Order: sequence, then structure tokens, then C-alpha cells
Amino acid sequence: MPPHRPGSVSRGARLACAAIASAALIALCGAGAEPAVAEQGPWWQPPQRLTWFWQLQGTVSNSKRVAAYDIDGFEDSAAEVAALHAQGKHVICYIDVGTAENFRPDYHLFPKSVLGRSNGWPGERWLDIRRLEVIGPIMSARFQMCREKGFDAVEPDNIEAYANNSGFPITGAEQLSFNEWVAQTVHSLGMAVLQKNDGEQSATLQPYFDGALSEQCNQYKECADFEPYLRAGEPVLNAEYGLKKSRFCVADEAAGIMGARFDLALNGKPFEPCW
Repeated sequence: MPPHRPGSVSRGARLACAAIASAALIALCGAGAEPAVAEQGPWWQPPQRLTWFWQLQGTVSNSKRVAAYDIDGFEDSAAEVAALHAQGKHVICYIDVGTAENFRPDYHLFPKSVLGRSNGWPGERWLDIRRLEVIGPIMSARFQMCREKGFDAVEPDNIEAYANNSGFPITGAEQLSFNEWVAQTVHSLGMAVLQKNDGEQSATLQPYFDGALSEQCNQYKECADFEPYLRAGEPVLNAEYGLKKSRFCVADEAAGIMGARFDLALNGKPFEPCW
């Protein structure tokens, strides 16, 4: 498995009108109207107290006593998803939607005009998410891959280009439109979808997503940004890398956040959950 790229780990750590085929018809020109209530459909509805395990490189350690696994959509097979399902686990598909990774098999589909600056990880560049007529079909195919492998949900990474030095003048409103398109497209394929980081836009995005996954929200004092999900009874998953459990588990438990300590490489160890 290629090296892990957990995208914009946190804003504290550093410091998308086009129509396309099928599910992309709610693109930048029309996706901005916020639904009155959160979307609910036939897809999996993750519970608020969702125990979870996250591994994006190496052979999946599939014996963890958790309710959900988050693994790489490209690198991990339908057989792996089926094996986890046989254990009664739900499986989340990690897919990068905001950057292009030059080690992915569809990298050649991205024209140079949509490739921006490096996001700091080797071989990875920000995408011009405003170009949905270009980006949309590629991402739709990725989501379709997740569905065909049997995944229950999608974790779309790097959905906060507007807050980074991407090389494009992406606005917060354009980011919201793209993120909403991602959520609605995944839902149209019958899968749940988690907001990945981008806590500052949670109040607007929560009606579109089924939960959130944050990195280092305790270390960078951003956990309160995800309160809209907690109020809605949806899960907030938090991965901490540098803090010991004694530094964040009490706070996560009190807030209702499902926190765990991982290695930044997300290679399966350590795994130190708060629950």
C-alpha cells in the first residue's frame, strides 16, 4: 500500500457550475441549497457511539473488536470487505477527492489544468474542485468502485482546499458546493458518507453527511467545530496522533466523541481507543 496521506490534518497543523453524467447533476450551480433536515435514505446510518478502526496501509488487521473499519478504497479488495462483513462489521472506503495522487491508477485522467500545488505529501497535488465537469466523473467512478467492492460508506479526504494554499482561488462557498456534491453523489449510490475534517463548515455540511471524522481535534482545539453532528445524534470520530490517551480521552468521552490514538502512518498500530 502506498504511503498514507491524511490530507489537511488540521487547520492548526498547517497553517466546485457544471453538469456531468448521472449523479453529478447537482453540481456547483445547484447543490448549495441546504436541506431543511438531514438527508436520510436506504444507506447505512452510523450510530453516534460507533466503535471504529482506521488502517490505510499494510495488510488489514481485521480482528479488532469494533463495529466499523475504515480502509483504502483502491488498495483493499472486495474480498477484504466481504471478510469484514462476515464478522458483522461495516466498512468505510477511504477515497481522496480533493487532491490527485500520482500513484493511483486513474491519475492520468487529471489534466494539468486542474493540478495545483503540493499539499505536503509526496506525489500529491491539490485539485481545482471548481472544475466539476472534469473532476466529477473521476470521483463518481471512484465512488462507484467503492460500491462495487461492497463498502457501506465513504471517507472523502481533502475537502478543505479553500483553507489551504492550493494554487487556486477557491472560496468557502465553492468548497461547500463541492462537498455537498460529494455527499449527494455518494448517497445516490446507496452509501453513507462522513465529513472529513473541515470543521469550520460543519454547521452547513451536517445535513448532507452522516457523521464526521476529525484528525487531532483535541490537539488543535477544534472538537467543538463538530458539535452540529453530536446534536444531531451522529458520530464524530476523532484520531489523535501526538497526544497520549490521558490527554484527550476524558474530553472525548464527555463530548460524545469516539476518539482513538493512531500512528500518523495509519498502518494498524498503535491503536488505542478511548472506549
